[in-house]
Amino acid sequence: MENQMKSTTNAQPVALVTGANQGVGNEIAKSLAENGYIVYVGSRKLENGEKAAAKIGENARAIQLDVTQQESINEAVALIGKEQGRLDLLVNNAGISHGGTAPKGPEELMSTGRAVNVSLDEVRTVWETNVLGVIAITQAALPLLRKSSAARIVNVSSGLGSLTWISDPECWAREHFGIVYAASKTALNAVTLAFALELEKENIKVNAVSPGYTATALNNFQGTDSLEVGSREPIRVALETDGPTGTFTGPEGPMPW
Repeated sequence: MENQMKSTTNAQPVALVTGANQGVGNEIAKSLAENGYIVYVGSRKLENGEKAAAKIGENARAIQLDVTQQESINEAVALIGKEQGRLDLLVNNAGISHGGTAPKGPEELMSTGRAVNVSLDEVRTVWETNVLGVIAITQAALPLLRKSSAARIVNVSSGLGSLTWISDPECWAREHFGIVYAASKTALNAVTLAFALELEKENIKVNAVSPGYTATALNNFQGTDSLEVGSREPIRVALETDGPTGTFTGPEGPMPW
């Protein structure tokens, strides 16, 4: 069938990175562009994406994309389809740590994110981006991914989403597990595995990756790892065209689900 036709191997690969105007997403977009990809720099505010794309260089294209708005998703995918005809790599990086607008540190986030006092509105807001947004953009992008000879989906997760790790009494991060952000990454891991199992028969690879505790706007720049260090594993997974599927890795290697 025509919609299942695979792209030629010598074509310039095409990638979409959500939330790519800053942080880890921006580092991933930079690396992909340096490695010859045409990279669509997804940004809720187009002007921010345009500034980021200009700094990345000629291989970068700014694209307005709000993963919580279906119309925005549809328009972005349609534009990529019109300009490129396919998509080789989708990096679901867009994520938020809370429902407000002012930056918050880890302590403040946890004080309002515990199971005993969490606001359901806060949960809905964060999960709308971190979980439902990933499902929405992935489903919308599948027709374009199916036209690639090496289609991959990379979901940027967090070690906090690992129930195996968090439930270990020796885990240093136990006190940071809450229903808002951390549990959204647990849900994202489940979504990753569901897509991986479903798409394995089509040879579309789906993996989750944690940048580690990286200093970004997500944690009010209080992370202990630099942006460069934290971006290494997401970049490695994004560039790997012949790797496995259904994996969860971090800076130190494989991570438990």
